Amino acid sequence: MNARPRVGLIGCGRIGKIHLRTLLAHPERCEFAGLVDSNEGALRTIAAEYRLETVSTDISTIFDDPTIDAVIIASSTETHAACIEEAARTGTSAFTEKPIALDLESTDRALAAVHWAGTRLQVGFQRRFDSGYAAAHRKIADGELGTIEMIRDAMRDPAPPPPAYLEKSGGLFRDMTIHNFDCVRWLKGHDPVEIFAVGSALTGDEVLAAGDIDTSIVTMRFADGSLASIENSRRSGFGYDVRTEVFGSKGAIHIGDSRQTPVRHLTASGVREDHQYFFLERFKDAYEAEVLSFLQAVVSDTEVEVTGADGRAALRLAILAEESRRLGRPIAAGEVANGIDSELESRMTISA
Repeated sequence: MNARPRVGLIGCGRIGKIHLRTLLAHPERCEFAGLVDSNEGALRTIAAEYRLETVSTDISTIFDDPTIDAVIIASSTETHAACIEEAARTGTSAFTEKPIALDLESTDRALAAVHWAGTRLQVGFQRRFDSGYAAAHRKIADGELGTIEMIRDAMRDPAPPPPAYLEKSGGLFRDMTIHNFDCVRWLKGHDPVEIFAVGSALTGDEVLAAGDIDTSIVTMRFADGSLASIENSRRSGFGYDVRTEVFGSKGAIHIGDSRQTPVRHLTASGVREDHQYFFLERFKDAYEAEVLSFLQAVVSDTEVEVTGADGRAALRLAILAEESRRLGRPIAAGEVANGIDSELESRMTISA
């Protein structure tokens, strides 16, 4: 493989622009091959801002170009699986934002295409590339915490997304909690054997109209008896909030400093410190690191750090959580084993 793979980008929304800046900032690592987006107005605006010469609303300009080695998929969720399948068809390595799809059937079809084509697929769970989370994972893997007994993971957005986003998001568990599911299973090193989820809609009528929830608590039990909890909310009231606490038999790790500057100012009138308002700022370095990791895998012809199987596993946990909430009881992972995953998913609604 050429030391500078040619990379195409699909999507110029908020995440797409983050990835675009990474690609353009590292000409020594890749050659930017072009940008595709169905929104012509947004496309032209981005093209002018970044002085891009190769832009198009036609996705075939990416997949019909045999000189393109890799593609980053940052378009809307409903397009991810189809783009992954096209990448597999053309022998192109792919990086996709989460989720691969909103259902297991489409996810499995995309993963099968990648498998049979022998191509590469990385899923955008950026927490794994954050310096704090990566350090915690190394300490856990090295046994510094001993046996992991409990994980507490929390994520809150500053405010709910607009109704148009909610209607297409797939629901809180598949859209938001999916990051927490991936984080917990990555840190623990195993999938849970049981999930129990509760949730409410507290932020307004828009969430109810979308048949969704905006506040939830998920508890999980693992085969060794250890536990994990996940807290989510679409509204924090103060800014983006992400925190993880891992407790082991030898100690604990707390991750999640959201300050822009590591300064706490104490005065007679109180304590002051700043705060990163949104996830784009909190995980800025992680977004860059995950793309650079993907490019390295392409160049070295090695496995990516976050696989399609990881994406599927997190989605499956989201579906289990939805079913638990629907039934009002814990769900054992074995209840959807033995090939009936798709049957379960097809009869479920986001909010029953």
